[in-house]
Amino acid sequence: MAGKRRSEMMEETRAKLIRSARKAFSEKGYAAASMDDLTAEAGLTRGALYHNFGDKRGLLQAVVDQIDAEMAARARAVGARAANDWDGLLAEGVAYIEMALDPEVQRIVLLDGPAFLGDPSQWPSQNSCLQATLETVTALIAQGTVKPVDAEAAARLLNGAALNAALWVAASDRPQEVLAKAVEAFRVLAGGLLAPA
Repeated sequence: MAGKRRSEMMEETRAKLIRSARKAFSEKGYAAASMDDLTAEAGLTRGALYHNFGDKRGLLQAVVDQIDAEMAARARAVGARAANDWDGLLAEGVAYIEMALDPEVQRIVLLDGPAFLGDPSQWPSQNSCLQATLETVTALIAQGTVKPVDAEAAARLLNGAALNAALWVAASDRPQEVLAKAVEAFRVLAGGLLAPA
C-alpha cells in the first residue's frame, strides 16, 4: 500500500511540474523560463525537478511528449470523421499542419523542441505517429487505394512532409499564408500515392 501511495505522489509531482513547465515554456519560451518559474508555480523544489526529469531539458522532453501525444490524438479524431481511410489519412496530415497555428504547439513543440531537443523525427512521440501512419498506409495498399510502394517509405515521407510543413508554418512571419501553401502542396504530394482509378 505504501508503495502505491509513493508512486501516486511521484505521478502527482511529475504532473505538477509538467503543467507548470507548459505554462512557463508557452509564455516565456524554453530559454527564458527559469528553474524558479518551473518549480515555484508547482509549489515544488528544484530537487523534485532533478529527481523526476534529470534537468530542465528532460522536463522539456516530457512536455513535448505530452503535447505531441495530444496533437496526434486531435489529428486522429479529425481523421476518424472522414468518409474513408484515404480521406482520413489526408485529414490527419492537414490537421497536424494546422496545429502549427496554436501558440503553445508553435512555441514549445515546433520552435523550442527542435532547437533544444534535436531532430523531431527522432522523438519517441513522432515514432508512434509514424507507426500509426504505417498501419494506415499498409491498409490502403492492401485495399488497392494506394500504389504498391514500400509502406514504410510512404509513411515516413507523409509524416516528414506534414512535420516539415508544420515547422515551416510555425517559423513563418506570415503563418496563415504559408499554411494555405503548405496544405495545398501536402495534398498534391500525397495524391501521388493514389493508385489509378
